[in-house]
Amino acid sequence: MAQRNFFVGGNWKMNGNKESLEELISTLNTASLHDQTEVVCGAPSIYLDFARCMLDLRIGVAAQNCYNVAKGAFTGEISPAMIKDCGAEWVILGHSERRHVFGESDELIGQKVAHALESDLSVIACIGEKLEEREAGTTEEVIYAQTQVISENVSDWGKVVLAYEPVWAIGTGKTASPQQAQEVHEKLRAWLRSNVSDDVADSVRIIYGGSVTAGNCRELASQNDVDGFLVGGASLKPEFIEIINARA
Repeated sequence: MAQRNFFVGGNWKMNGNKESLEELISTLNTASLHDQTEVVCGAPSIYLDFARCMLDLRIGVAAQNCYNVAKGAFTGEISPAMIKDCGAEWVILGHSERRHVFGESDELIGQKVAHALESDLSVIACIGEKLEEREAGTTEEVIYAQTQVISENVSDWGKVVLAYEPVWAIGTGKTASPQQAQEVHEKLRAWLRSNVSDDVADSVRIIYGGSVTAGNCRELASQNDVDGFLVGGASLKPEFIEIINARA
C-alpha cells in the first residue's frame, strides 16, 4: 500500500490584503509544522507573487483557478504559464464556487485540468454534491460523474490531489461527520480502483473540505481514507496551524 503523505491546502478565496496576509504568512513561517504534512496556500491571483516571495519554501502556493490555454485574448483570465512564472506550483480547479457561482461546466473544468497538468502545474481537483443532491440520494452519481471527467483529463496522477467538498458543508458551519466523509472517500477510492488503476487508488490523496476547524480536524484526520483537508475560512486564522498538525 502506497504511503500517502497528509496534504493540507488553505484556500484563502477572495480574502486578505497585503497587511493581513503578511501577518498570516509570518505566523505560518514561524510555526512548528508537522514535517510529514504537505502544506499549500491558495492565494488570490493578484497576491500569488507576494505569497510566494513571503512564504517559507516548505509551504507551497496555489492559484485558485486558471484558464485552459496558455495565452490569448481572454480578458481577466490567468494561465498556468503565468502561475508558474510567479513561482507557484499548484492550482485549485473545479471548486464548487467556480461551478455554482460562476457556472463552470464539468467539460471546462476537465480542459483546465488537462492544460494545467500539461503545463507542469499540480492540481487540486474539487468535486462534491449539493444539499438537494444528497437529500435525493444521488451523491455517488454526482461525484462519480465529476471524477470521471477529471480522470479523462489526467495525464499524471502523481500531480493530482482530489478534494471532496460537499457543497452543503462549505462555509455553512455544517460539516460532514467523520463517518460521512470516510464513506464518500472510500467510495471514491473504490471508483478509482475500478476505473483507473490499483496504483492510483492506493496513492492518490483524497482530501476533505467543508467547514474544517481546529475542533473537528483530528477526528476527520483519523479516518482511513481522509488524506488531508482543503480549508476555507479557518486557513486565514492561526487555527490553520492546528489543522495542519491534525496528524501530529
